[in-house]
Amino acid sequence: MRARTLLTPLALVPLFLATAVSSGSAAESGTPEGPDRQYLVEGPETPQERTQVARTGASVDAVGEDAASVTVTATPGEAEAIEDLGHEVTEVPVPNDLLHQPVDPAYHTYDELTGVVDKVVADFPSLAEKTSVGSSHEGRDIMAVRISGEEEAGEDKPEVLFTHQQHAREVLTVEMAIYLLTMFTEEYGSDERITELLDSRTIWILPSVNPDGAVYDTESGSYRNWRKNRQPNSGSNAMGTDLNRNWDYNWGCCGGSSGSPYSQTYRGASPESAPEVNVVADFVRSRVVDGEQRITAHIDFHTYGELVLWPYGYTYDETGPGMSRDDYDAHAELGELMAETNGYTPQQSSDLYVTDGSINDWMWGDQGIFSFTFEMHPGSFTGGGFYPPGGVIEEETARNRDAVLDLTAYADCPYRVIGKEAEYCGSAA
Repeated sequence: MRARTLLTPLALVPLFLATAVSSGSAAESGTPEGPDRQYLVEGPETPQERTQVARTGASVDAVGEDAASVTVTATPGEAEAIEDLGHEVTEVPVPNDLLHQPVDPAYHTYDELTGVVDKVVADFPSLAEKTSVGSSHEGRDIMAVRISGEEEAGEDKPEVLFTHQQHAREVLTVEMAIYLLTMFTEEYGSDERITELLDSRTIWILPSVNPDGAVYDTESGSYRNWRKNRQPNSGSNAMGTDLNRNWDYNWGCCGGSSGSPYSQTYRGASPESAPEVNVVADFVRSRVVDGEQRITAHIDFHTYGELVLWPYGYTYDETGPGMSRDDYDAHAELGELMAETNGYTPQQSSDLYVTDGSINDWMWGDQGIFSFTFEMHPGSFTGGGFYPPGGVIEEETARNRDAVLDLTAYADCPYRVIGKEAEYCGSAA
């Protein structure tokens, strides 16, 4: 391993707090040569260069504020492969007192999240209904909450879907789900905008798509920096599939995921081989009523980077099969509109680097659903990375209020944002 080791640990304490090293075995979280580690990679400035970094199998955790560096989680072998690309790779050492960052009690565990969901449904039985879309690999419910107001529109209501925590370590996304559950129920009847939207829309919230990974990440009392699910991989002692590389649209097509089960971005043995992806995809497919997909708009919440992203991720091209100029322009205009309210940076997903088998590409390419990823707070690892302090929860979830409501408002006809509702939606708009 030729990567340098940084010798100024005190200067990088925010990074250590952002991403505690995994406490799992080498087989679970890396290769037989050793567990995954975090590295600063200096040099990649373009989407193409960042894509080459990602193709080593490393997880690109964030792009540097100077846009000329990235932080990655990688095995030592992957770090060496990145260095072979001509970049300067620096392993970030973790001081002994930060090896096991304690779980912040301000964040909800899976059991606590279940309690919150149950209470919301009990407190607002006329608005909210809990169901399960299926089970995780270890048998946990993947909860869904349906929220809707007056029912006169019936099945004709457009539906908006919010998904959270595909990646276990992205804990702020669960708090975002709780914020939305609370907002849409407690403010119905008192907030005019929310009341009007719920009377004409149906909201679906899936607060944790990866409950097994979430439990594993926190059950020891210290964060494990766990990303994938907890599904064993046949023929390997490596554990887990990256759920957001396992969706059945151009799966594994374009170097935007890894075929190695030891990789952080392992795409799985086949599309929807992860049970969590399969049951959520089946749920989305079940919302096709009389040949029409009732879900029209979707946000998948992640951390971190403060970005609003839209399809496609598998190609740098704006248009192509399944994505017309109007399709792209409507996505971009909606993304920019939402970013104006939360201060995030709006861009096509592949402007970061190429990914394939992602939920956004599948939602749009397979189901025709306008789909966005929100990379939430912080903007970089210095703000807390995957584990920001609990004191930011209230501000950083409320920060997305207007963006969520704007997308919900356009759910009846997303093309209305570019003035083409008559062409695409007719009298329904």
